[in-house]
Amino acid sequence: MDWLLQRQATIEKKLAKRHLSVGGLVLYDLSSSYFEGTTCPLAKRGYNRDGKHGMLQVNYGLLTDARGCPVAVSVHEGNTADSTTFLPEVQRLRTSFGVERMVMVGDRGMISQKAIQEMRDSDGIGWITALKGVSIRPLIEQGQLQLGLFDERNLLEMSSPDYPGERLVACRNRQLAKLRAHKREALLCATENKLEAIKVRVAGGRLAGQDAIGVCVGKVVNQYKVAKHFELLIDETSFSFTRKADSIAAEAALDGLYIIRTSLPAAEMTGADCVRNYKSLANVERAFRSLKTIDLKVRPIHHRLADRVRAHIFLCMLAYYVEWHMREAWRELMFADTDQQAKATRDPVAPATRSETALAKVSQHILDDGTPVHSFSTLMADLGTLVRNTCRTPLAAADAPCFEILTTPSAKQQRAMKLLEQITV
Repeated sequence: MDWLLQRQATIEKKLAKRHLSVGGLVLYDLSSSYFEGTTCPLAKRGYNRDGKHGMLQVNYGLLTDARGCPVAVSVHEGNTADSTTFLPEVQRLRTSFGVERMVMVGDRGMISQKAIQEMRDSDGIGWITALKGVSIRPLIEQGQLQLGLFDERNLLEMSSPDYPGERLVACRNRQLAKLRAHKREALLCATENKLEAIKVRVAGGRLAGQDAIGVCVGKVVNQYKVAKHFELLIDETSFSFTRKADSIAAEAALDGLYIIRTSLPAAEMTGADCVRNYKSLANVERAFRSLKTIDLKVRPIHHRLADRVRAHIFLCMLAYYVEWHMREAWRELMFADTDQQAKATRDPVAPATRSETALAKVSQHILDDGTPVHSFSTLMADLGTLVRNTCRTPLAAADAPCFEILTTPSAKQQRAMKLLEQITV
């Protein structure tokens, strides 16, 4: 691991040279993994994405190309804020990797206003991100964004004096709006049921005192994060609650609504492509999911030295780099959609749909040649049956010659191996 860490910069430069193009998209996102132990200097308490509250963790940022192919990884202390890691990565792309012009894509919590200002002052750096919900509401209240415009469309471009020199691409996903409305109603009902139980206790005299009632009520309304939607009346011997219709309606108005912001002019990238490229951050999320849970299982981390942690995460990134290329080569053998070009023309706001070929594979679990469709794990398990046995004649002397027997590959295994031979990494 020490040997590998010394060569990380050289390896990442070669990967960047191979996969990043001048003026092309660069995706960046941050994730974290928890520690077993307390002695590593990188181990800190922070926003835990693993659900391991109270445990120490380490943060790491991943740079990929537009397809999600990993290029470089950086490791940070577990309490490092997402936005503080962004600008150093931009600088590394320019100074270490020699990419003078690029388009950075990051989520709404990654690209801060400070980072935007610095990128504006630097020639050759474009960016694509999204507005936070608290920034969308003023645009509606000031009349700069009229929700009625979405009656016959789901995407429109606009500008605002609050965001000079930027293009805003507003989108409304009706299916997402229905899902969020349904979820909010479920959370409100669940909260009301628990508040009703407290109300019964207060009415029966089993719970009294304004402070005691307030503590119980606070635990309930904060459990599902809907306290802002309830009007609570608490005194020493009574408790009542009602929904805030105005608050609920104001939040419902933003259901399914999101706004992409970018510095790129329309001549360089259309509004629809801005949305597609922002959504390509899902490729980085897919990489984190594979690294953390599905295939490589980077967590938990047991190393005590900071450099060993860096080497561990870099090694996992290289493993995913190999896996990414294997998945791309094996698309036709797996449930994955082989029609990747359709992504460039489909509606960027509507829910993604799979091609007819992919749907047929999912429903029938059979390929055109009659063989079963595989997932990545089952195909790897199938290839794992290819072995080389070193044999010796029974009852032979210890110095008797040995011979090897190779497993005869099946047609599916031969096809998978030939597809791997076509990989250029």
